[in-house]
Amino acid sequence: MKAEPKRMGLALVLLAALTVPVLAGAARQPILDGYAAAAKAGDAAFAGFSAARGETLFQTKFAAGDAETPACTSCHTDNPGGTGRTRAGKDIAPMAVSKTPDRYTDREKVEKWFGRNCKGVLGRECTALEKGDFITFMASK
Repeated sequence: MKAEPKRMGLALVLLAALTVPVLAGAARQPILDGYAAAAKAGDAAFAGFSAARGETLFQTKFAAGDAETPACTSCHTDNPGGTGRTRAGKDIAPMAVSKTPDRYTDREKVEKWFGRNCKGVLGRECTALEKGDFITFMASK
């Protein structure tokens, strides 16, 4: 009889582990839907986001932004599942959704960080297509 509470506890832990990513994905979808609507408004030929384009954006070194952060990988490492580091030495949680399931689920945070990082890396705001591609890539990791 004493084993029952342990099994129940384990079942609850497993249920929570399976539920968090599903809930986070549901919270991420409206953000992607908003970017899709904006991308479609800017280009009637828009056919969806691309993880491959998102990976290219993540890996590319740009010349127009801050010389100390020419690429996303300057702070976030080449591995989206790895812990990054700010220029001030502060840890950055992994960008990959598989490692940080609640990533890209808060619209205000998403816009805040795209605003800062796109200007620093690209030297301009990211487009809705770039944001959607980036999130799609990170959600695949």
